[in-house]
Amino acid sequence: IQTKRINIIKIMTRNLSMEQYNIHPDFLKYKITPPLNPAFLPAVQFFMKRMQDMVKIPEGLKETRRKIPGYQDVPVGISIFEPEEEREPLPALVYFHGGAFALQSAPCHKKLSCSYALNTPCKVVSVDYRLLPENTFPIGLEDCFAAYRWVLENAAQLGISPNRIAVGGDSAGGALSAGVCLLARDRGIPVPCFQMLIYPVMDERQNSASMKKYNDTPLWNSRLNAKMWKMYLKDGLPVEKGYASPAEAVSLEGMPPAYVEVAEYDCLRDEGIAFAKALKDSGIPAELYETKRTVHGFEIAEKNEIVKESVDRRIKKLRSVFQ
Repeated sequence: IQTKRINIIKIMTRNLSMEQYNIHPDFLKYKITPPLNPAFLPAVQFFMKRMQDMVKIPEGLKETRRKIPGYQDVPVGISIFEPEEEREPLPALVYFHGGAFALQSAPCHKKLSCSYALNTPCKVVSVDYRLLPENTFPIGLEDCFAAYRWVLENAAQLGISPNRIAVGGDSAGGALSAGVCLLARDRGIPVPCFQMLIYPVMDERQNSASMKKYNDTPLWNSRLNAKMWKMYLKDGLPVEKGYASPAEAVSLEGMPPAYVEVAEYDCLRDEGIAFAKALKDSGIPAELYETKRTVHGFEIAEKNEIVKESVDRRIKKLRSVFQ
């Protein structure tokens, strides 16, 4: 395991020169990029899973793991993080982690889920949807939709308030969150009460100014973004492109209110901003927050003040939504 860990870190580390950007020094420590070569993904997924399992649950919180029916009834894992002493029913955040539709939930995702659950307070249902390279669109999205529907249908047994179920996700998880909202609307089930989109993947066309500019930034960049879309859409786009690429949705009417957060030095920045504007133009309340001197996945530097402020802002937004 130790040998695998060292080799994977070597694969992920790149000699990236960021001197032309005003990135906060705390984020420059992480000059890594995820390897999206299909040959490496199984080993990386194994490594990520082991690292996440090492994260301890904070005092006052408990974690329950279980399997539920995913797309076409294939079992999918979920983890439910919930405060031990809060009176039920509680609101819930169904969370879809980032990772280019290809990587397991990272340690920072587990820490964030715990923070949201403990400090909102709410129940966070983290979904282990199926991943690339084997599981191309729409498998991962349909797993996420199945998980959201399962939480909705089992809210009473789970101690969850059925009218206070939100979805959220970072990066690829942002695309999955918006996609689930669109599917819920179009399939005639209650849409989430809210969507929290953190530096989200939104547009497979990849033609924004930030996408063209940031091709060498750490943690994520436009070159990796292109590889991700090529793998994810191997079998093509659906007729309703918005399910995969929310920026291309025919209509955003009926979508839930949103909080959209973007990072300054991130190729995905402009499509997140554009999606927030598109929601507003459709009459949907959408709050946009643009973090400064940040890169994609900046929460990895968890002790940084910008990170703390951003997470606090998300929690305050969840509290206001769940009142």
